[in-house]
Amino acid sequence: MSGLVQTPAPAVRGQDAPADEILAHLDAQVASAQSLLGVVLDQGAAIRARDVQTVVRLAGILRGEMGRRQLLEEERTRLLSRCGEKLGVPAESVTLQQLLALMGASQAERAAARSAELKGLLHELQREHTTNRAIMQIELGFLDHLMATLALDGVNGYDTHGSSTPIARGRPDGGLHVLDLRA
Repeated sequence: MSGLVQTPAPAVRGQDAPADEILAHLDAQVASAQSLLGVVLDQGAAIRARDVQTVVRLAGILRGEMGRRQLLEEERTRLLSRCGEKLGVPAESVTLQQLLALMGASQAERAAARSAELKGLLHELQREHTTNRAIMQIELGFLDHLMATLALDGVNGYDTHGSSTPIARGRPDGGLHVLDLRA
């Protein structure tokens, strides 16, 4: 008899499963975006302080966070596929409103709030990352200009091996080789 008593409980939970999965996934997405935003903000501060070691260290952390985001996106795809099957539509056409229809009112309200929070976080993350890239471009441009200005021996930079030998080879008539086509 105890087996029969336990049977209805999983069936009820099964009906709430899409809602519970959606809410858990949105919570994971928000937590991930918050973590990623923290790293990007720290990286921006390190860039502004010209703290190369911290910028590099945070780039590694950023790469790890992006790997975790990729796993979340794969989970999102699977979740949308399952919800699309329930709704009778392809996964790529499932909308937030359709997902909310799979939930009770309080769950739908919470999911809508988490979705709005996630959108805001992702927008802020994109803005901060774009700002960091622009600052890095400015810093690298300055370094390139500085290296060219200080290149008293004709060396304008380093080759791919980190050597400071001249990148362009002189020709006997004084011109420069752009491409060395000798075999």
